[in-house]
Amino acid sequence: MGDGSGIENSMAALKIGDASYEPLADGEYDAVVLGTGLSECMISGLLSVAGLKVLHADRNDYYGSECASLNLAQLFEKYKAVKVDPPENVYGKSRDYNVDLVPKFIMSSGNMVKMLLYCDVTKYLDFKLVDGSFVFSGSRPHKVPVTPSEAMTSGLMGILEKNRCRQFFSWVHFYDLDDSSTWQKRDIRKVLMKDIFKYFGLQKDTIEFVGHALALYRDESYLDEPAVETVMRIKQYADSLARYGKSPYLYPMYGLGELPQSFARLSAVYGGTFMLHTPIEEVLYDSGGNACGIRTGNQAAKCKFVVGDPSYFPQKTKHAGKVIRCYCILEAPPPNTRESSSCQIIIPARQVSPDRKHDIYVLVLSEPHKVCPQGKFIALVSTTVETDKPEQEIVPGTDLLGPIVDSFIAVDDMYAPLDSGCEDKTYITRSYDATTHFETAVDDVLDVYRRIFGHDLDLSKPKPTATEASANKAGAASSSAP
Repeated sequence: MGDGSGIENSMAALKIGDASYEPLADGEYDAVVLGTGLSECMISGLLSVAGLKVLHADRNDYYGSECASLNLAQLFEKYKAVKVDPPENVYGKSRDYNVDLVPKFIMSSGNMVKMLLYCDVTKYLDFKLVDGSFVFSGSRPHKVPVTPSEAMTSGLMGILEKNRCRQFFSWVHFYDLDDSSTWQKRDIRKVLMKDIFKYFGLQKDTIEFVGHALALYRDESYLDEPAVETVMRIKQYADSLARYGKSPYLYPMYGLGELPQSFARLSAVYGGTFMLHTPIEEVLYDSGGNACGIRTGNQAAKCKFVVGDPSYFPQKTKHAGKVIRCYCILEAPPPNTRESSSCQIIIPARQVSPDRKHDIYVLVLSEPHKVCPQGKFIALVSTTVETDKPEQEIVPGTDLLGPIVDSFIAVDDMYAPLDSGCEDKTYITRSYDATTHFETAVDDVLDVYRRIFGHDLDLSKPKPTATEASANKAGAASSSAP
């Protein structure tokens, strides 16, 4: 029997450039992913499914990064800097709270659900329908109409506008890109969205809720783009609503904290390695300037490219603004939301005085989603910061909530990558924005996938099995080069 020195020498022989390191985990991987936020966990799962050997590391000792879920005592400690056992007679039990730091609803026919189904992680999760979707107009929230019949009963419009909106919704419903007889001589791949609205004679307030509460745009730039994207977004919202009949949105039981862990399990099934509480001291680059590994202490792992959240790449990201989030504890649903136990309210920027550039979002959850005790509600009010007084900017949202038991304020910086990452094989995700739905976050994941592989992810195809992914690894790895 040998003394094991050969094994020790081989374990210490990982060379990256001119330096030698002790291997971190297995030492060599196709990809390293840094951070266990939802975006990073989704990408890690997709890379593993594509056949790549993935090392996934996080400096924290818990999953979720910015997407973590906290109980009430942790919320007090994080945002009020006090360690306290909140009195149960006021708040209920601290352990009954699962407050997501970045809560976002999931559209039931959107890309997030398609990705969950593609990756087969729904078996790890339970979802519950969100009760309602509202848009603020005038002086109160209104249910978002999306069908011809809802248009005719909506309080958002007068009788003549209801009829015009009904005709618009009917046209969208029957529009088929493959059947020109449904177009009314308007090819949405060529006609601008503002011209479609003009054709149907829709008024500004109607255009506003269609663009912001149905198509979920955050500004007005879509009006000068071909109408196809907007029409498809409205169809997707309508399809999502039709799927369950009450609301287009879903939310996981016990909060979003389960989502990153579900994608982590997926990656592990396909051979991925996860390491929490791993301080990443350096991303290593070869002589050509390409990312080729990571280092923690005297240990390192070699790879072909690196993916991570902006906090790991301060020199390769740019400031993209600030977002304010106000987490509120309520004892009743917000007024004018039809006693909904959960809902979203979008306040279009133009409905606020003085006018804003960015919408304000309100998200409400309660005990049926297992995020707080019976008789309590969790509300989030969020927006993109535009002034040096961010707390005043969310007042139009908090004013809709009714009496507030307690609230916690967070103002966070947002970051975006300086470039695509294709030149140096460093692919960076974006910070989470102020929206209370997942469409923008999923768009970012799909964009990172496209930058890595050079083609779009086809969510309509069944994902390969672990055996098939292993067999396809060589082809997938070679495709990952920009």
